[in-house]
Amino acid sequence: MRGALTGIRVIDLTNYVFGPVTTQLLGDMGAEVIKIEPPAGDPMRQVGKSNSPHMGSGFLNLNRNKKSVVLDLKQSAAQEHLHQLLATADVLVHNLRSGSLKKLGLDYSALQAQYPQLVYASALGFGSQGCYFDRPAYDDIIQGLSAMVDLNQKNADQALYMPMLFTDKLCGWVLYGAITTALFHREKTGLGQEVSVPMLETAVSFNLLDHMADGVFQRQSAQNKPGYQRVLSQYHRPLRTADGVICLVANSDRQWQRLFTLLGVPELTHDERFVGIGNRIKNIEALYEIVEEKLQTRATEYWLTHFEQAEIPASPANTLEGLTEDPHLVQAEFFKETEHPSEGKLLYPDMFMQFSQTPGTITGPAPRLGEHTKEVLDRLNGSAGAQ
Repeated sequence: MRGALTGIRVIDLTNYVFGPVTTQLLGDMGAEVIKIEPPAGDPMRQVGKSNSPHMGSGFLNLNRNKKSVVLDLKQSAAQEHLHQLLATADVLVHNLRSGSLKKLGLDYSALQAQYPQLVYASALGFGSQGCYFDRPAYDDIIQGLSAMVDLNQKNADQALYMPMLFTDKLCGWVLYGAITTALFHREKTGLGQEVSVPMLETAVSFNLLDHMADGVFQRQSAQNKPGYQRVLSQYHRPLRTADGVICLVANSDRQWQRLFTLLGVPELTHDERFVGIGNRIKNIEALYEIVEEKLQTRATEYWLTHFEQAEIPASPANTLEGLTEDPHLVQAEFFKETEHPSEGKLLYPDMFMQFSQTPGTITGPAPRLGEHTKEVLDRLNGSAGAQ
């Protein structure tokens, strides 16, 4: 069984994180991904530990299942090779700014008539309709503009970024979905199209799925504010036990009834403040103050055992270092060990999407810089020297 995108050729003009997340997913699902790199390579090649030049850990984890072709697109011969590739391609993914695209003749208006079959995918910072379009965009900037920093300020009383490249990764997954949707459209019509995912608009939409809250009525009254009260509570965090913390989520009335009984406060089942999800959210601070006080009377393991028996969702708080030892992930064989020809043994998280008929596979590790230049250009009857 082969991935559902087997036979699809992707030309990848992206670097850093957002675009490479998208093209790695396409490669995982069977597409041939040809990563076009400048002579210096994707800057992520310099990030993290490396056992050989241009092979940093940051690059290794974002670029499996790809081929690396070095083309200096400032040179006319390299541009010619790129157009030869585009004539055979199904998808082009880029994260270039509009000025660079036009200078290279790679904007969609220049390519549409020449390659009508092409799905042209743009990884943008900002949508073209707004005044921020074509500004440089990085994850920190988008976290600030999309109110992620404000959410942390409201929750932790401190202006903080999410401790990860949150919007880069999120938008990479969204762009993957947009591309596969466009491929489905092409399957029915034979025609490609331009799809774009702007980071700011995507992150704002993502954040407001829950945090729009009463703000949906804001046009009716200024008193209606955005912000989902439950997750903005100071208690929306792992709760303290006698010897550590526990991640606990009771949701339904029946779960709360069982939880109150286990905590030794069954009378709260009939407390009007805590009957029904709406009342619990309104009184979330008082509710979780009681819960945490009771949790601190016993050890984490005691609570985990009893919550599992009572079917109340709870878990320990794994560390980054401990993820590879999580019993579920170990049993699922989620972490895969591969042998890289230059970097030695590597450990990757497996694919998270599961397909019964066309599962994705890790067919190759991240490529060395220019590793496939000769192979790919020879297939086009080109010269590996024209770079």
